[in-house]
Amino acid sequence: MFSLKIVPKVARESWFDSLGEAAPADEPGALQGAVRSIAQQASKIGREAAEVRGMIDDTTKASERSAQAVASLAPQVREINGAQGSIGAASSAGLGAVQRVRTAVDDVGREVGEVVTTLQDVAKAAASITQIALQTRLVAFNASVEAKRAGEAGRGFGVVADAVKDLAGKVEQSSKDIMHTIDRLDQRIARLSREIRIDPQASTPGAFQLALGDVQDAVASIIGAAEQSRAICAGLDAQMAGIGAEMNQTGRSLGGAMKRSEAFLDVSEHLIELVAECGVETEDTPFIESAITAANEIAAMLQDALASRSISREQLFDEGYRPIAGTNPAQHTTAFVALADQMFPSVQERMLELSPKVVFCIAVDRNGYVATHNRKYNHPQRGDLTWDSANSRYRRIFNDRTGLASARNRRPFLLQTYRRDMGGGNFVVMKEVAAPITVDGAHWGGLRLAFKF
Repeated sequence: MFSLKIVPKVARESWFDSLGEAAPADEPGALQGAVRSIAQQASKIGREAAEVRGMIDDTTKASERSAQAVASLAPQVREINGAQGSIGAASSAGLGAVQRVRTAVDDVGREVGEVVTTLQDVAKAAASITQIALQTRLVAFNASVEAKRAGEAGRGFGVVADAVKDLAGKVEQSSKDIMHTIDRLDQRIARLSREIRIDPQASTPGAFQLALGDVQDAVASIIGAAEQSRAICAGLDAQMAGIGAEMNQTGRSLGGAMKRSEAFLDVSEHLIELVAECGVETEDTPFIESAITAANEIAAMLQDALASRSISREQLFDEGYRPIAGTNPAQHTTAFVALADQMFPSVQERMLELSPKVVFCIAVDRNGYVATHNRKYNHPQRGDLTWDSANSRYRRIFNDRTGLASARNRRPFLLQTYRRDMGGGNFVVMKEVAAPITVDGAHWGGLRLAFKF
């Protein structure tokens, strides 16, 4: 940094007179040197201001993306919270259903116990039948013996007695089979009753009741986890609301810093312009003069095209930018692109040879539309956003701060400092001179000549 103290002319003459000496003969040269020094320092200030503005812009965009992410995440957290509430409600309903199942199963167990009692009654009846059949067999056996003693007279009675004895034997066997079957069935039903019934006196519950108990425990765990998750989501929602508020405040602060950096950059650019306008040649002078000359050449070409009716005035000033399908970044076409492709390269490419510092030279309309760019940036898109952003810059509208200011400038020249994204995270701080292009008495656009420090 430097400090410049301007001394009034009268004071300087008085000071020299007091020394008894004449004013230095090379004062104009010293003044020009001071002005050049001011221009250099203003250029450095502009460069730093452009860097700061670019970094603030990057931070602002990142903050906006983060704020958008938080804003979009907040409803999702609330949805999760609601889903957890639904899970908890469904689980509570499931827990009640399991309890009802346990009660119903216990009731079934009691009914099964009643079945066991009934079967036991059947077994007792079968035992009684067995005893009766046994006694009937004995009676029939005795009757058969007596019939044989009676001889021919008791033969018919003997046949009946034998038949009764056989029938009683079959009844006895059937009763025994019934009792055996009932005994096995009774054992199985008793086991089933023990498995499904809730017996407070038993040391351990049945397997079925154990399984239902496990289900209840699992459902209870789900309810607990859902409640815990809801509590966490509620806390997270509150924290995200706080984060969102802080990020919005950060965004507002960055916006204020951006405005201040732009004001700082405007001051440095205005200072550079004042130096350039004062007639003292600086390192920017050749670029300013070349930009003005090139703008006049483009204007003359377009004027001749109108005069020769190669294009109509409506076509030349066409603002109906028609999107080109499938392009990203978006490209557009207008009625004057063919004329621009034919005429502009002869001037634009020649300007690239002015100095190794020159980055690009393009003619844009008043809305920042670039019909044709320098050949090195005029490649068809490949579908790779990073590559296309850097190498396919024609048929695009650059209406950012710098681009729109250059396109709409009507002063003899506009000198700006900015940071340009070259793609792939590569940024270059450069200066740009813009000179207006006037055709048929109307402002058509501007010529932008960008060069490195």
